[in-house]
Amino acid sequence: MSVEFIGIDPDTDRDHCPTVWADPEAQEILLQGWKPDAATEAQCEASSPANGPVPDSEAIIRIPARMVPMIREACDAIERAHLQ
Repeated sequence: MSVEFIGIDPDTDRDHCPTVWADPEAQEILLQGWKPDAATEAQCEASSPANGPVPDSEAIIRIPARMVPMIREACDAIERAHLQ
């Protein structure tokens, strides 16, 4: 696996930091973010009842909107690798 660091939340305290990586080989984007509180997770689950509860192997995370450019950059990295 060849993971490419894309960026870190520019407003972070550098201790608890939302981060974005791209894995072009696996064609995946990796995100580190804040865990939502129980009420938010319940709202997410209720908004798509066909999905059911979030499995233990998955997580809902929060990423600040100011990181959208980094997420786009990660998408671009995946697409570039796919075209090669």
